[in-house]
Amino acid sequence: MAKTDPVLRRGLYLVTPDWTDTGRLVAMLPALLATRPALLQYRNKLADAALRRVQVAGLLPLCRAAGVPLVINDDLALALECGADGVHLGRDDGDLAAARAALGPHRLLGVSCYAEWPRAEAAAAAGADYLAFGAMFPSSTKPSAPPAPLALLGRAKAAFGRPVAAIGGITVDNAPLLRAAGADLLAVISDVFSAPDPAARAAAYGRLFD
Repeated sequence: MAKTDPVLRRGLYLVTPDWTDTGRLVAMLPALLATRPALLQYRNKLADAALRRVQVAGLLPLCRAAGVPLVINDDLALALECGADGVHLGRDDGDLAAARAALGPHRLLGVSCYAEWPRAEAAAAAGADYLAFGAMFPSSTKPSAPPAPLALLGRAKAAFGRPVAAIGGITVDNAPLLRAAGADLLAVISDVFSAPDPAARAAAYGRLFD
């Protein structure tokens, strides 16, 4: 499928686990993408630069075929090099305005704001397409992440007029609390990829947005 400008929908924001087995990751994705998550973020803290390129090259055509935008975590250069649909940046990942300029108007810029209101203000001013807050709950991926209050989601949505993503410790059981608080996107790794039936779990998240 040819690339089109990404459309940011509400729903599951699926984030890849730290798997170095590219075949395993690529084999699992078609069933997950068939559930129509809003976004797929490629994130792998165990992969070196060469492996990241290989894995993104395997994921990108699957995302194109499914119509699911692919964003790259923490690596603007890789996102631009591979032609991904956008990038997600944390506090140590470079200047947000420069990233917005490099991406242009047709790719997505997501920004981790943690529980920091000034960072959310800066991200919105720089032209971020969505603002992410967390950890909303204790997270095995980032166990030392400070907690973010649920009220921050609704406050940011009202103040900045753009989608807000919730990150950290999200399960299908606590997800309704986040939806009620105003979350447009639910960023999930373990509760999908470690589920007995990952596709069924991904679909359960999608039904929260019906």
